[in-house]
Amino acid sequence: MVRGPTPINILLVEDDPSDVELTRRALQRAKLQNRVWIVGDGVEALAFLRREGPHRSVPRPDLVLLDLKLPNLDGRDVLMRIREEWQSLPVVVLTASDSEHERLAALAADGFLTKPVDFARLESVIRGIAGLGWAIVKTARAQS
Repeated sequence: MVRGPTPINILLVEDDPSDVELTRRALQRAKLQNRVWIVGDGVEALAFLRREGPHRSVPRPDLVLLDLKLPNLDGRDVLMRIREEWQSLPVVVLTASDSEHERLAALAADGFLTKPVDFARLESVIRGIAGLGWAIVKTARAQS
């Protein structure tokens, strides 16, 4: 039996409800099968990744979309801890402007996206991350 691509788990670490909604819409417009998990601060992001507390039964994410400006633990600190504990976990940093990308290159992120996230750019960044072994999976479009 031939199996198609496996949907991926995406962890979105974002505290701004409007940015969460815009990112969800971008992913929904693309008819993604992938699962998106959302946490609102850096401490909860690390608890999710470590499968602590209420996150005990969550799957390990295949990709993290990480905002830098987070309550409780800054996104830069979250990224540093991700690199210490899960070196191969792909992380795409969400920034407020394109001008931040070069300045933030030292953070060892796998990619950068300027908010609001649009799906075409997200897909381009994900495809540009070498050696992931998975792809964004789209659902079949209904024929009318």
